[in-house]
Amino acid sequence: MTTTPGRRGWRSLAAVMAAVLALGTTACGGDDGDDPGLAQAGPNGVDDGSELTLWTRAPLEKQAKLLVGAYNASHRNKVALTVVPNDDYVAKVGAASGSGSLPDLFAADIVYVPNWVSQGLFQDLTAKIDGLDFKDAVNRGHLGAGTRDGREHVLPFVLDLSMLFWNKKLFAEAGLDPNRAPASLTEYAAAAKAVQAIGRDGVYGTAAGLNCGGCLAFTWFPSIWAAGGEVLGADGTTSDLAGDTAQRVFRTWAELWRSGAVLPSSAGETGPTWTAAFTEGKVGLMFYPATLLSSTPFDVGVAGIPGPDGGASTFVGGDGIGVSKDSRKSGQAWNFLNWLMSEAAQVEVLAKNKDVVSRADLADNRYAAQDPRLVTINQVAGRGDTPVALNFQQAFNAPGSPWLTLVRSQVLRGGGDIREQNGQITAVLKQ
Repeated sequence: MTTTPGRRGWRSLAAVMAAVLALGTTACGGDDGDDPGLAQAGPNGVDDGSELTLWTRAPLEKQAKLLVGAYNASHRNKVALTVVPNDDYVAKVGAASGSGSLPDLFAADIVYVPNWVSQGLFQDLTAKIDGLDFKDAVNRGHLGAGTRDGREHVLPFVLDLSMLFWNKKLFAEAGLDPNRAPASLTEYAAAAKAVQAIGRDGVYGTAAGLNCGGCLAFTWFPSIWAAGGEVLGADGTTSDLAGDTAQRVFRTWAELWRSGAVLPSSAGETGPTWTAAFTEGKVGLMFYPATLLSSTPFDVGVAGIPGPDGGASTFVGGDGIGVSKDSRKSGQAWNFLNWLMSEAAQVEVLAKNKDVVSRADLADNRYAAQDPRLVTINQVAGRGDTPVALNFQQAFNAPGSPWLTLVRSQVLRGGGDIREQNGQITAVLKQ
């Protein structure tokens, strides 16, 4: 979902999520408390010199500052941005929702959006979103995560995709073609072992966040999707992680771990530094957040995440954004959101910064044309997925989640009853 680990910071928020859930009855003002200005505003919203407030998580600080700066430079309205440490974000939103003091706009990790929509923290944007000429081009995963009972509440803020990145220098040293991506998870494992065989101190074939449920969902779910499999039932209340494809994914990683080709610290990695070794040039290839492309300091190749026998997919994570239930400047807030989806924002701010655009009709832009890796990322975005489940955090991201228990058992401890473990995930999803 980005949800991205590392910069996205997939660290547990279980305790504070419980606090937010406890505020549900207080927060559920829903549409009854909406500012009538949203309905009265024109299709572009209101740009009258108002000051708006916007909260975002620290992992998206770079993109948020670029977007807010560009908006403020070109509009009468001004947005005051507050960047909140990732581990404090859910608690801050929960406290503000209970006291009626949410900002005009706030972004949310896309895997948390369904929960917050169900609590009524976002205003209904259906009429405005339906009025966009390019609505059909807006990323469907993010729109779907913010839809409840047919009503739409969020737009994409910043997309983050999980992609296969490889260090071209290490590939060449290992005798691999630095310009060719592993075409399957089997080839991925072979490449990791080849890099490991270089035998250099501190250099490893691959790495993963093996104690970070969010990192693992972000990077391993796509291998299942690439093979045509599913991870959740249609209503988000059942887990499908005991099937043949999922088991092949787990077996591949278990064998990689036994071979010694996985960075040893991966076993205890809870999220904050899960991408660090690759960024430092010490890992041959790994599944990695696309938002880190612009800050990776050496030549890398980029491809979709493959399934056991091929294909490609991605977890379409990142953050959605909407107008809070407490805003009394919703017409002005929509002006920002409407601009956010414009070519000026998507191409001249995000694509220029090597970030993924949220509109498929803008994927083929002048900045992408200058870097074939961006074309690849944009193409794979259309083949990715965003899992939607009300209890996603508890089932997958929390420390000690049943998903984390399943992976650690299957990969690090060599087995266990996978159907029973899968059933424990379903039990949490159904709560």
